[in-house]
Amino acid sequence: MRFRTFRLNSDAIGTIHGALSARFSNSDEARGDSRQHGTRRLKTHPRLGIPISESARIRPSSPGFLVLGALLALLPACVDSEVVFQERPFFEDPPESAAGFLGYSDAEAGRTVCGSCHVGREASWTHTAHAGAWETLAATDNPRAFCESCHTVSSRGNPVEGPAGWEATGNPRYHDVQCEACHGPGFDHVTVPDAPDNQPLATLALGEDVDQGCAACHSGVHRPFAEEWASSRHGDMNSFPQGREGCVACHEGKGALRAWGVKSVFSPADEEASLGITCGVCHDPHDGRNRGQLRFPVDVPSVDQNLCMMCHSQRGEPPPEGTRGPHAPEGPLLLGTAGWWPPNLEYSPGDILGSHGTEANPTLCAGCHVVDRQMDDPATGEFSFRSTGHTFEATPCVDAEGVPTGERDCGLMERSFAACTQCHSAEGARSAVIVAGDRIASLVQTLGAMLSEVPEGEFDNPDRYTTADGSRFNMQLAEFPGSEVHNPFLIEALLVASIRQIEAEYGIGTSANVSLERQLGGP
Repeated sequence: MRFRTFRLNSDAIGTIHGALSARFSNSDEARGDSRQHGTRRLKTHPRLGIPISESARIRPSSPGFLVLGALLALLPACVDSEVVFQERPFFEDPPESAAGFLGYSDAEAGRTVCGSCHVGREASWTHTAHAGAWETLAATDNPRAFCESCHTVSSRGNPVEGPAGWEATGNPRYHDVQCEACHGPGFDHVTVPDAPDNQPLATLALGEDVDQGCAACHSGVHRPFAEEWASSRHGDMNSFPQGREGCVACHEGKGALRAWGVKSVFSPADEEASLGITCGVCHDPHDGRNRGQLRFPVDVPSVDQNLCMMCHSQRGEPPPEGTRGPHAPEGPLLLGTAGWWPPNLEYSPGDILGSHGTEANPTLCAGCHVVDRQMDDPATGEFSFRSTGHTFEATPCVDAEGVPTGERDCGLMERSFAACTQCHSAEGARSAVIVAGDRIASLVQTLGAMLSEVPEGEFDNPDRYTTADGSRFNMQLAEFPGSEVHNPFLIEALLVASIRQIEAEYGIGTSANVSLERQLGGP
């Protein structure tokens, strides 16, 4: 156990005296007449060299007078003495069987040993579900012992193997999912904190078997977050975009965090490998300000502030330069701003904003794509399966029992529309998708035939963006997967306006028997 000794001599105490004098004097003066403060000349304290106001004084009734009176009374007696402060122990040594985990320094108050230095991290962590994990378990109808390792500091979620922390000791200092649950044991680090090879860093990776990091607890039939994520596009390890500088901000985990200004450092293994968009990219393990501990909110209708739209809005409108087609346009589609708007477009924004992008769907993308549901056996009432929505498929492919299969290319009749039942019936939603899809497909076919007759010189002109370029962009936007759901009203309006603009500008008519009147209902 180490103690530190601090000595205050008369000079130090004099400095404190002078500093307090100036503080009380100036604050008293400021209360008197702040308008003239800038015109007063400041003197210098004759002994301490501290600037003081010419008219500054301490009133006998003020608290400052009492404080300074006490200091002045003690000042002569302190000239030749010393004041010794003794630090309390930084932490109690952990049990040997705890494998170096420190846990709480004050379990009742929820203060961790790590938080003694990492004050800001602990302050934000206290508002997360992790900070109340043990209480959450205790409040369940039937808390079971095998659940405890995920509600405490243990060997789960970090590199330690074998019983550790709560598992080994049963000590309340290891309650809740504290810092060390993800970062690993901190004893060596706090003993020699500056050692470069002794930094307990957490991992962003989930591992090939989806059993590392967050997946160590957030997995299994009752909470299959990790398994569903692994089958999703967020879990795809597509080396092409992950290796391109212009793509990593959305296709690679560390690149996305850098793009968002997150400066956290993760394990060396993470730095050496490409990562998908893992749990720790979208969720902040240290902060509970947003629902689900998300790094950004999902209920804000803004492509710059909505977590999903920060990536799913890369090219919803034609680029200022070049003639590339749409890329990840879901956000602008949902909000009704996507596409090339021909001069003859007569729809107002209110007419082409899909209901999925309004207050009727407050969590926007997540309202359809991240729906947590559980199914029980109708005959027995026993648990059948849970879907956490982390395949991010609004209408996932399912088997005959309604269990998601993880497949992506199935027909509409093999998909579950359960996520839509918050606002629609499942069959009503399926029918609406079919109707909107058929209408948009017919307009795309018509527009495509007309574009084939437009002179080639009207495309990709480096000097101007033409009607042909814009109409082609709108056609590609309509063909983008999910456009008939994200905003069928906007897509119909864009296609109809493009057809009319081509006819007016290039004199190319349509021979197809397709109505150019509004067919799809408004929001």
